[in-house]
Amino acid sequence: MPTLRLALCQVNPTVGDLAGNAELIRSWTRRAVDGGAQLVAFPEMTLTGYPVEDLVFRRSFVAASKAALERLAADLAVDGLGDVAVVVGYLDADGPPQVSGDAEPGRGARNAAAVLHGGTVVTTYFKHHLPNYGVFDEDRYFVPGDTLSVVRVGGVDVALTICEDLWQAGGPFAVARTAGVGLVVSVNGSPYELNKDDLRLPLLRRRAEEAGAAIAYVNMTGGQDELVFEGDSMIVDTDGTLVTRAPQFVEHLVLQDLELPAATTTTVAELPAGAAGQEPPSGMRVDRVTVSAELPAPTGPACHGGTVEPVADEAEVWQALVLGLRDYVRKNRFPSVVLGLSGGIDSAVVAALAVDAVGPERVIGVSMPSRHSSEHSRDDAADLAKRTGLDYRVEPIQPMVDTFLANMSLSGVAVENLQARVRGVILMALSNQEGPLVLTTGNKSELAVGYSTLYGDSVGGFNPIKDVWKTLVWRLARWRNADATRRGQTPPIPENSIGKPPSAELSPGQLDSDSLPDYDVLDPILIGYVDGDLGRDGLVESGHDPAVIDRVLQMVDTAEYKRRQSAPGTKISMKAFGRDRRLPITNRWRERD
Repeated sequence: MPTLRLALCQVNPTVGDLAGNAELIRSWTRRAVDGGAQLVAFPEMTLTGYPVEDLVFRRSFVAASKAALERLAADLAVDGLGDVAVVVGYLDADGPPQVSGDAEPGRGARNAAAVLHGGTVVTTYFKHHLPNYGVFDEDRYFVPGDTLSVVRVGGVDVALTICEDLWQAGGPFAVARTAGVGLVVSVNGSPYELNKDDLRLPLLRRRAEEAGAAIAYVNMTGGQDELVFEGDSMIVDTDGTLVTRAPQFVEHLVLQDLELPAATTTTVAELPAGAAGQEPPSGMRVDRVTVSAELPAPTGPACHGGTVEPVADEAEVWQALVLGLRDYVRKNRFPSVVLGLSGGIDSAVVAALAVDAVGPERVIGVSMPSRHSSEHSRDDAADLAKRTGLDYRVEPIQPMVDTFLANMSLSGVAVENLQARVRGVILMALSNQEGPLVLTTGNKSELAVGYSTLYGDSVGGFNPIKDVWKTLVWRLARWRNADATRRGQTPPIPENSIGKPPSAELSPGQLDSDSLPDYDVLDPILIGYVDGDLGRDGLVESGHDPAVIDRVLQMVDTAEYKRRQSAPGTKISMKAFGRDRRLPITNRWRERD
């Protein structure tokens, strides 16, 4: 059997940066070829970045993507890399955007992958299955392809697929079996969710069985707005054996020698039906092109990409949050970040994430005490600053609050919210003056029940823990400190911040538990209602107190207007506010009705 040296380039592109992404592809292709690669694959829409959302509807952007692909093919040849087949994801179109209303049936924008070789685009594959759930709106943007592209490289037939094609049985992978391919390359922009990595390997094994071929899965890494991509690229053999697996949340080059069956001249019509007797989808054709009938065997020592096991949940989430924040800051060109340091657990975790993401010299932590701020909270904020080395500042808010109260008659909650809003003004003023991105620090539990002050503690341009339940915030803090201890470093988060009862400290002796159920009680109800879409009856059947359920659901349902105005934040769950869970603000349906 021929041996093919395959390179999977797990890279971090930027949406809209066609020139920068092209340079990324050229430099990583050079690295792959220097390692002896004969076939190089990049993730879904690497050339444009992913997802491009409504940029699809700009004809100028589509045209620029197509032109950039042609230039890239020529530039690779100029670089001396034209003899190697390179698979690149990009945005294509064979008609006007669908939104214009004048697209011909079956024609429009395409989520595409091209094979570049010899300075030209030798074949193109259009994504067949278009996801339209969760964060995906691809039915809105793209027209599905109806042809499986098979390219012969080094005497091996290789089929191209894109992301969602992998998640659906009976599609391109069934056609790949009838086409008799030896390898399916799946290029992906698959966003991170906790425990999603546990699903991918069994999925690849099922598709390998369906296709009767080895599967090479390459996924991008990096942050894009609320989404973060963790990589986790891998290859499985025809029998589902894991051959190699890349690390998560970093750019990485996988080089792997694969012994694959030699291509035959058998036609599609002469081959048996799909896996498990399942007929391939009607109307899907196979298009074949030959890049090289044979290649010399790879030289030098055999290449094995190695196998990296996924890490524990807390470590995985921490890495996702750090990468999501780092790329939001980097790709949007903020010089630094600023946040309010209260001494509590949420701001402590956000500060530690920020220091890990961009370095302590680029993190400003501001303590903004009022007359209700306890001495231990001030000390805990200062302790965190000392532990992490961030730029620590103190801006007392009481004189400003007193000035407001001298001119307005306020009491109760209005005074509490006034304090929060004064803090928000200070943070935004620092942002205007010095340019840092303001980080807000509300967790998912607080966002769910509306336990925040609009234009106060909710103010900010990005929220690193927006999709993190309060109980998980504590787990992350404990994990991060334990990890620091294991590495011989100073734990960044004061134990006092972890152990003390949470409080907004906006009135004398105030605790979160004055307004909310204990988080150990609250979070399971919220997880069932928000993440699991359980109704009241389902929550009661799960064993929760009906009276507490009614109270919590009332808070969640009436807080939609607040969530609609909240800052973006990294998605780590299957049902993130904003990206996944979208409910009307004006809504009279109640689960108790």
